[in-house]
Amino acid sequence: MDNRRLILLLVFSFSLIMLWDAWQRQNVPKPATAPAGVVPTPTLPAAGANGVPAAVPATVALAAPGVASVKIKTDLYVADISSQGGDITRLELVRYPDTENKSKNFILFDSGEKHIYLAQSGLIGEGLPNHKTEWRLVAGEQALKDSEQQLEVRLEASAAKGASLSKTYVFHRGSYQIDVRHEGVAAGSHAYYQVTRDGKPAEGQQGSSMMMGVTTFTGPAVFTEAEKYQKVEFADLLKNKAKFAQKSDNGWLALVQHYFVTAWLPPAGTTREFYMRKVGEDLYSAGVILPVSADGKSSVSLYAGPQEQDKLEKIAPGLDLVVDYGWLTVIAAPLFWVLGAIHKLVGNWGWAIIGLTLLLKLMFFPLSAASYKSMAKMRVLTPKLVKLKEAYGDDKQRLNQEMMALYKKEKVNPLGGCLPVLVQIPVFIALYWVLLGTVEMRNAPWLGWITDLSVKDPFYVLPLIMGATMFVQTKLNPTPPDPIQAKVMLFMPIMFTGMFLFFPAGLVLYWTVNNLLSIAQQWQITRLVEAGEKK
Repeated sequence: MDNRRLILLLVFSFSLIMLWDAWQRQNVPKPATAPAGVVPTPTLPAAGANGVPAAVPATVALAAPGVASVKIKTDLYVADISSQGGDITRLELVRYPDTENKSKNFILFDSGEKHIYLAQSGLIGEGLPNHKTEWRLVAGEQALKDSEQQLEVRLEASAAKGASLSKTYVFHRGSYQIDVRHEGVAAGSHAYYQVTRDGKPAEGQQGSSMMMGVTTFTGPAVFTEAEKYQKVEFADLLKNKAKFAQKSDNGWLALVQHYFVTAWLPPAGTTREFYMRKVGEDLYSAGVILPVSADGKSSVSLYAGPQEQDKLEKIAPGLDLVVDYGWLTVIAAPLFWVLGAIHKLVGNWGWAIIGLTLLLKLMFFPLSAASYKSMAKMRVLTPKLVKLKEAYGDDKQRLNQEMMALYKKEKVNPLGGCLPVLVQIPVFIALYWVLLGTVEMRNAPWLGWITDLSVKDPFYVLPLIMGATMFVQTKLNPTPPDPIQAKVMLFMPIMFTGMFLFFPAGLVLYWTVNNLLSIAQQWQITRLVEAGEKK
């Protein structure tokens, strides 16, 4: 198989995969949502299912009409805490706009507007308050004042024998960590902290949008030092096939979705038991059970916010692993690190992508130069190859022998031109998932009409420019002696342009800049090779 046919096969196969993935993501139907405040009646699993202690309440209690609540406002959150269960039933991230309506805040916790997604906690034992208990709170609104660094919200409930227990939320300025504290509990008791969520993927993404084995994951996850990072699919919980570390003296439990994460972070050295289970129709709970200390207290940190990698790794060991690139991590993680370093210098993710493209081009410059030199020589040999085809077109075996002899005589490697394509494919896909999976790229502008590098160009300007650069590259490449192959190669820029219309603008920017640099390098090398042949 000659050089042109091999390139055609590689590019065409890759195009089909990318086109199919883009089509799938653009055509995923939006999940139906329940009316605000309405939750389907749960079908309860058997007590102790999935290894969960039967003492943990299995039902999901949501605020009914008329239940009191308190609204919390900080520099990062707008939150609703319900008296029923003392749950956080709504959590808006004020620094992140909604996916569809940029004038609104992104809603992480939700009681039915788009999702069922709650942060719940309680105590285990007869007569102790849990997430179904009515807690007493000061209804209304509480706001973090400019002069304050933290805001405490205290709830109270009665226990057996008239004892009074409290649950306190502590919100901190500039932090996505919320302290949750139970006090007044009898020693020897246990507290549980859980996240309850429906199984619908977030932000219109498929929960398992697959391309080359990489997925955008939505679901619970556990991390321990022994077992490391363990993701659990909702489908495995449904089939009672979930496998994860259940007991440890370290680690955390999280609910992961596209761009954002909620994680319960118990204190170091505390014995903990993790659990996950189905609690209703398309409704799941995942949590951790902790012993109450001798002074009657139980304290846990709740992280609820963006997957900012540099900050997550400082909060808890392994927490940055929720930003998951799958088998592409070995390429994608260094790419994002370099992008981040360039961004610190230039202050714009679009220019950072251009800077990364320049660095990658310099890194692979010798390889590209050798490839373009081979292609330039093939371009010079094209007239001779055409004559061979005319002479031996009816004898394929003889034609191949003569072509190989010509390549050997002219010291040309017919496969040399494949190297740029082979090198670009893994980098291209890794950058694709960096742009799709990192919250730093969400709503990141470049210039002019490009206001979000993680979504498609709204006016399709970059894809058209990219298509033009591909057409120029096609003209610089050697013309296949087969007329059909020549026509197919001319059609490739059109097909790629159509495909790139739906790709993230940041990815199209990378490919366009890379093409421009390649054109400059290839034109110079081709000019020198052809001048040498004439002499």
